[in-house]
Amino acid sequence: METIRAIMTRRSIRSWTDEPVTAQERKTILEAAMNAPSAADARPWHFVTIDDPLVINQFAGLGGTEMLSDSTFMVLVCGDAGREVYPGFWPQDCSCAAQNMQLAAHDIGIGCVWIAIYPLEERVQVCRKILGIPSAITPFALLAMGVPNEVLPPENRYDEGRVHQNNW
Repeated sequence: METIRAIMTRRSIRSWTDEPVTAQERKTILEAAMNAPSAADARPWHFVTIDDPLVINQFAGLGGTEMLSDSTFMVLVCGDAGREVYPGFWPQDCSCAAQNMQLAAHDIGIGCVWIAIYPLEERVQVCRKILGIPSAITPFALLAMGVPNEVLPPENRYDEGRVHQNNW
């Protein structure tokens, strides 16, 4: 799939079949994440993969996340401020990694939805508790994935009113 086509057709998928995401698909998605740009190439991220249904179900109570119980594969993107060269950039770096994961998943036919964790302290603490995340690492975003059980049409979200040239 071409990059522009992937960007323009990617949608948040919240319904999956019970078919597992293969080991090769998982690796491809994680490789895409780790090839994201980061400030000073610090790569201040860690990834916790989750495929145990008993663990996955524990995330279905975060609020608006009931659909997670149908996911067969999730990745918690975490930030490691201790790896930063320029303090404060880890959320941007982790965002790049998470977006790469979404696009890679879409490209190989895996449906994905991004669940915001950081900066919602309650969600951060739930992730720490469920997965045993060390205090020096910050849970950032949870990406739930699986073989799609829905097909959503592309949306054209371009808004000329949000474009300003040379000044506001």
